[in-house]
Amino acid sequence: MPKTTDHSRKIQYTDGMINQVTKDRIQRLAAHYQTLIEDKKEAVREIALAGIPEMVYNSNAIENSTLTLEDTEDIILRDMIRRDHDVREIYEAKNLAKVTEYLLENPKERLSIGLILSLHKTLLTDINDPIAGRFRMNREWVRIGAHLGANPDFVSGLMSELVGEYNTEGGGYFLDKIAHFHAEFETIHPFGDGNGRIGRVLINHQLQALGFPPIIIQSKSKFTDYYPLFDTYLSTTKYGGFTELFALLLTESLYRRIALLTNPKIIPLIEWAKKNNIAGNSALNKAARQTIPAFRLRGRWMIAGEYRCQIFTPQFLLLA
Repeated sequence: MPKTTDHSRKIQYTDGMINQVTKDRIQRLAAHYQTLIEDKKEAVREIALAGIPEMVYNSNAIENSTLTLEDTEDIILRDMIRRDHDVREIYEAKNLAKVTEYLLENPKERLSIGLILSLHKTLLTDINDPIAGRFRMNREWVRIGAHLGANPDFVSGLMSELVGEYNTEGGGYFLDKIAHFHAEFETIHPFGDGNGRIGRVLINHQLQALGFPPIIIQSKSKFTDYYPLFDTYLSTTKYGGFTELFALLLTESLYRRIALLTNPKIIPLIEWAKKNNIAGNSALNKAARQTIPAFRLRGRWMIAGEYRCQIFTPQFLLLA
């Protein structure tokens, strides 16, 4: 499945599925967020580091790890193991945390083949050392369900092309570029193991390089919101579903950080709904669609305690 060998060519990203209203909302939120963090660098760093266990837990759970969020926090934050676990899963948590923290601390490092291989080496150290830090080659075929990853003879060239395409200036909306990269990366499946985890940390590296906070793809909804998007891409080459998903998750991530940086109290969404005489299901639906500034912390929907539905006020339009 090799394509052109011209790694500098421009690709036209024309599969976007989000409307201008959503793009404008992300732009307003991002501008507000950038204003807030100018004198809050340490707070932003602490928020990011505090979120590592949640990011690691969800990414590993997507790959069927049996570790709970509490298990993951124990391993990463306290170097503690309270229950018997497969040794591999313990290293998966520790290594993915190292990869995630490295990228959080180095958001401007240019996306490159060298960086991707280095991250993979860290991820698979003490798990599968013979394949850590290198692409598949020779007879190393992989199958994901009914999908075959790229022919190992062409993996290196395909990855060089993909990275070159992404790093080419211009070409379309930033979330379309990230969505296409992720869909194609996972289609190529360049590694013998660890493709999903590396693919998801690269999404966040791409976002952070542009000044945005990282997102969390939720493991609980992988069968409804995430996996079907790969089936669509494989059968149609359309990646707009990923753009939609990333836009929702980025909006949520921005709401989360803005709330933590500006509000005295964060409360459960259900509690907020009761105080404002809003049905719980309605509030959860609004949160899922991101029509209110709700966000998940440790898998639970939360919102700023002082938030009111000021939908038609100029102040709300800055945040909504």
